[in-house]
Amino acid sequence: MINRHTLSNGLRIVHYEDTTTQMVAVNVLYDVGARDEDPARTGYAHLLEHLMFEGSIHIPDYDTHVQLAGGENNAWTSNDLTNYYITLPRTNVETAFWLESDRMMGLALTEQSVEVQKDVVIEEFKQQHLNRPYGDVQHLIRPMAYKQHPYQWPTIGICPEHIEQATLEDVMDFYHRFYVPSNAILSVVGNISAEETFSLAEKWFGPIPRREITPRSLPQEKPQTRIRRKSVRRNVPANLLAMAFHMPCRKSHDYHTCDLITDLLSAGHSSRLIQHLIRRDHLFTSIDAYIQGSMDAGLLFVIGRVADGVTLEEAEASVWKELDALKRIKVSHEELSKVRNRSESERTFNNMNYLNRAIGMAQMELIGQDSELHEELKRYCSVTEGDILRASNEIFLKRNCSVLYYQKEN
Repeated sequence: MINRHTLSNGLRIVHYEDTTTQMVAVNVLYDVGARDEDPARTGYAHLLEHLMFEGSIHIPDYDTHVQLAGGENNAWTSNDLTNYYITLPRTNVETAFWLESDRMMGLALTEQSVEVQKDVVIEEFKQQHLNRPYGDVQHLIRPMAYKQHPYQWPTIGICPEHIEQATLEDVMDFYHRFYVPSNAILSVVGNISAEETFSLAEKWFGPIPRREITPRSLPQEKPQTRIRRKSVRRNVPANLLAMAFHMPCRKSHDYHTCDLITDLLSAGHSSRLIQHLIRRDHLFTSIDAYIQGSMDAGLLFVIGRVADGVTLEEAEASVWKELDALKRIKVSHEELSKVRNRSESERTFNNMNYLNRAIGMAQMELIGQDSELHEELKRYCSVTEGDILRASNEIFLKRNCSVLYYQKEN
């Protein structure tokens, strides 16, 4: 059973006791991501994730205390949220509450620490996005698909110059605006009772003053009215086709429908794109369909590396043929049951891990849906053959699509 509690300062707590392990996962999710950035100052959410490990008011060296407690920690940023976690033995669990509360209370950054992490993030930008084959695909296709909404840039930011120009004051302003108890969710899973969890949360997080945040007001994307296209040439080993379709937000019932559609298309060797476009027709060497789980209306991607001797036009036409089949003919009960069973199996096994459960519970709390595993599985199991047909007809339209031809240099 999942237990919930909210502190007077607004911090939400979700807890699940798992006595099959001697470990505990303490996860802190902040409701802030790249979509909350100024278009002229992007990459700040990701930069601040790095800076959160540079020391807080009473704890100048975060990682050392985690290691001394026998724990591990990490973090990541997305367009929607920033997530931090610590896993450690139950006997040392209070260390996690102490560490996380102190950096929520206040960072102790300096000009030097900011400059060091700026250099790290800029190097990451160059290695992962500028100097890596296909690394800039998201930088190219997102601004094609989004003209109003801040999803038009990836988490790393629009360009390294935005990070390079960030000052200590800029970073601390971003921190003070979003890193507050009322904008965070503390998720605790493992061998710890609800009573101890809530008591430790009150002890360490309770004294942090309540601060309100400005309600989020993002520009909403207008419906796309025509297909958008872009072609680039890069020093890559093979041509790549990328197609992005607008789809509903994470809270929509059709989110689960779209997730299963991508499973029908590319999950496993028997999926449609793998069977038809790789194994039978030899048009692609690899191809994938996926969604990104965006809180606001997101994108459904179909991305594949094209086989030698096949033009990008031929490759694109073959994908449209597969998508049109989903629009014309109802998927069979057997095929839909197979992908639903696969989805159920993956989620069940994923939830057996105490850290994965902690992360999942925090995210479900954020979107306001019941985080019990069986409730999420119900949402997937409720998707029907008719839902697949309807959603395919609503989403797989040329006017709803952005197409990127990523060509290798001759």
